Amino acid sequence: MFQGHGDDGYLHQQTLAADFSTNVWHGGAPKGLKEHLFTQWDHVQRYPEVLAESLTQKIASFYGFKSENILVTNGSTESIYLVAQAFKNGKSTITIPAFAEYEDACKLFGHQLHFLNWDDLETGISSDTGLLFICNPNNPTGSVFKELETLIHKHPKVLFVVDEAFIEFTLSITSVLGLIEKYSNLIVLRSMTKAYAIPGLRLGYIAANPVLIDRLKSFKLPWAVNAMAIAAGHFIFDHLHTIQIPLQQLLTDRNELIRKLEGSPLKVYPSHTHFFLATTNQHTGAILKQFLLKEFNILIRDAGNFRGLTEKHIRIATLSQNKNQLLINALAEWKTI
Repeated sequence: MFQGHGDDGYLHQQTLAADFSTNVWHGGAPKGLKEHLFTQWDHVQRYPEVLAESLTQKIASFYGFKSENILVTNGSTESIYLVAQAFKNGKSTITIPAFAEYEDACKLFGHQLHFLNWDDLETGISSDTGLLFICNPNNPTGSVFKELETLIHKHPKVLFVVDEAFIEFTLSITSVLGLIEKYSNLIVLRSMTKAYAIPGLRLGYIAANPVLIDRLKSFKLPWAVNAMAIAAGHFIFDHLHTIQIPLQQLLTDRNELIRKLEGSPLKVYPSHTHFFLATTNQHTGAILKQFLLKEFNILIRDAGNFRGLTEKHIRIATLSQNKNQLLINALAEWKTI
């Protein structure tokens, strides 16, 4: 899916007053990262590390793993396509609603697909499923599944591909990263672009047992992670304990935004993250998106193309209090048309 993601403001020739379409942390990249990258500019004159080996070692050491447990990638999207390619022509289940790239990647590599509604996850896993993709916390709903280890243990023949791109945006669950040495049927996908606001650099990593990592590595393109992304990764892990997002405040702002949306032309759905789904009670999400863009320079995510959702669904990510108020004010106008 080349079009239809959030953060598509580059397609519109206007300056945005507020972008609610992207669920990247709105506060920007960590302090000092930009200046650090300027000092690394000379590295672009040479090829980067073939497999980002130095960053691989740093990530592994941070978690107490071996380097053989980690594969650094050009963002979570590359991770998804690597998994789909490494297990091509298999039988795979995707928990929906879900990020479209799971389905696109699986189709590209000939998977037989089955779709499982999030609410049926506990009892609906088929015994002949090879891979099961689950985003936890879920994109686009912000839902979490708290008993994931129970499922992993219960279904040892199913390879669980757990996308934790938004794990830093919830207080409701903790990462299953620590389980990769306990379970051979677990692959964890992590993103470094959402919480640290560097999606343009493309950076993520996969954690799993060495046998799985070796299989994925055999399909990995050399030099896929550029020198600036590697440098950013080093900076982030060197400062990880001091650059975390103010999550409690962000979730408080979300609660306040949702409270102010009461009485608006939107029905808001519960979420464990800073982003959430809503449905419009008039017209469609696509029409609402165009109205907000044209009249107020505000961008939201039309969520109608998520499998399992409807044309009335939109996704909203919490921004600053001032920008959140812009959306409240604009929706008051939508209510009158």
